[in-house]
Amino acid sequence: MKTVWVVGAGGLLGAALWHRSTALGDDVFVPGERLAWAERARLMAQLQAHAGAFAQRVAASPSRAWELYWAAGVGTMSSPAEALLLETEALGVLLEALAAHPALAGTPGAIGFASSAGAIYAGALDEIISEITPVAPTTPYARAKLQQEDLVRAFAAARPDTRALLARFSTLYGTGQAVGKQQGLLTHIARSIVRHQPIQIFVPFDTIRDYLRVEDAAAHMICALRETGPAHQLTKIIASEHPTTIAEIVATFRRLARRSPRIVTSASARAGLYGRRMQFRSTLALHGHDDLPATNLTVGIAQLLEAERARFTHPPQH
Repeated sequence: MKTVWVVGAGGLLGAALWHRSTALGDDVFVPGERLAWAERARLMAQLQAHAGAFAQRVAASPSRAWELYWAAGVGTMSSPAEALLLETEALGVLLEALAAHPALAGTPGAIGFASSAGAIYAGALDEIISEITPVAPTTPYARAKLQQEDLVRAFAAARPDTRALLARFSTLYGTGQAVGKQQGLLTHIARSIVRHQPIQIFVPFDTIRDYLRVEDAAAHMICALRETGPAHQLTKIIASEHPTTIAEIVATFRRLARRSPRIVTSASARAGLYGRRMQFRSTLALHGHDDLPATNLTVGIAQLLEAERARFTHPPQH
């Protein structure tokens, strides 16, 4: 049994990683308070304190084996560079605190870092993007993620017992995305249909994306991290590898909802931040991945619609 800490467990991917680790029987570490991203000094103090508590939890475990998943942050594709400095600093402070804690010395550890393949390869010219495709960031967000990956690489390189996974995900979707935000095209369409509201789409209908259910993404990330050998660093694209156009997405919603969505198309400066046709294929085949979940997109969209209908009919109580 491993001691697992998911930084960012309140987010879409972080929550899925937390649930997956719990289901696998791991000892999941939960800090006593949420990270205060709006207060820099408090955030840094929290990270140092949480790192200490985590290290003590690892030291008390029979295996003394640990995993940390970084799925945290407040930046988006449209964030300016200065707004992303806090994320990079926070990751650096956490890694320094872990490296300095004597309870973790000589312990078998692993770090999984999550980033966006669509952002990191936004300017790539390859028709199908794989791990051998040169990175091509076009935004401060993507460049910040690459800097953060470098921090994780350096941390693992300095610790002979630590493995590192740099997981670059295609477009994630799921039922846990924040209410009140047009966050995630699939969630936005599902909510708009349920509420009989117009659906704004800012990209051409022939735009190609790779949509991956977040629960599947979490399962693949955990498996990939555990497949890396001792003192090994791995960069892996995690995607459904089934490219889909926006037109196909809208048609699927129309068929499942049994009515035509009210589509409003408009131009947006953000539409040009990603490549028009993003297709991914990993060249790294890892043992055990064939047994992991791979949700059909139609099934995933049906689950989104069902969840949004339930949320609309019975709003969560706060």
